[in-house]
Amino acid sequence: VLVDDGLLRLEVLEKHEARIRCRVVIPGELKSRRHINLPGVKVNLPSFTEKDRADASVGLEEGIDFLALSFVREARDVEMLRDFLTERKSRVRIIAKIEDRSAIANLTSIVEACDGLMIARGDLGIECPFEELPVIQRRAVRACLAQGRPVIVATHMLESMITQPVPTRAEITDVANAVYELADCVMLSGETTVGKYPLECVGMLDTIARRIERETAGDAGEPAVFTGERMKVLKAAVVLAGQLPGSKIMTFTRHGFMAQGLALLRPAHSPIFAFTPSLQVLRQLRLLRAVEPILLELASDPNESIENALAHLRRVGLAAPGDKIVIATDIVAEDRLVDAVQLRTLR
Repeated sequence: VLVDDGLLRLEVLEKHEARIRCRVVIPGELKSRRHINLPGVKVNLPSFTEKDRADASVGLEEGIDFLALSFVREARDVEMLRDFLTERKSRVRIIAKIEDRSAIANLTSIVEACDGLMIARGDLGIECPFEELPVIQRRAVRACLAQGRPVIVATHMLESMITQPVPTRAEITDVANAVYELADCVMLSGETTVGKYPLECVGMLDTIARRIERETAGDAGEPAVFTGERMKVLKAAVVLAGQLPGSKIMTFTRHGFMAQGLALLRPAHSPIFAFTPSLQVLRQLRLLRAVEPILLELASDPNESIENALAHLRRVGLAAPGDKIVIATDIVAEDRLVDAVQLRTLR
């Protein structure tokens, strides 16, 4: 039995109904609310418990945008939460946290079932051999890119900054590797919950990510699940933007598909300005790499929406006269809407 990320190690000697008797193998201070891991043991507990249902209900009342489900072992765990949300007519998106070996064995089906994946390396590093963790991380990121799901790399990113004002060089490289692997998000845990330097941690993470993004090629290939005509149009927009240094990409979305498709194609240097009339969609789009969501009521005429959006970018300083804007949207053609890519120079 491993406690507190394996800092304490216990050997089970015997069981007595609902109790176990253990011998301490590696001693340490046992604090409250610490994680307990049973490596190699399939725990017969539901991923979505009654307490989770009660907590999720409160969250839905408060208008949350995402629910992260811990210790997802198979796609069915995600589907249970999906059924719960469907019953409540909620459009909250599901983040599946992979934290044990069962999740790795069922990785592909879990990625297909969820709206986003979190690689929770704290528990994962205990449940799996240490040397397997980088392999699992890279495999999980690639699976998400292939299936069109955003991916979060989490825990232990700047662990030393819980008590120290600067990170170790190894931690800097770890954050950089997650960005090089084209993850959508890097996430802090203890650093910003119980750490002494939460603001410094966020600033450090942001600085590293921005620097590495300038180095990445930004070409992740076309996601396997988005091979339709609309994805081809988005691919054309990204390719065009990649050939115009300093260009920006603009799109319009009511449910997030257009922005998610563009983000999955990982533009090399262009930010993606995603205009949406939905506040919930705007908040959910913040999870996606390179996307800057902006709230805007969309006109019935697509050209009017484009002009309003360009005026907004110029007004708030996100674009300046002379900037090249690649627009992926729909236009009116013969009394119907068709997908199109436009190139405009901001006046």
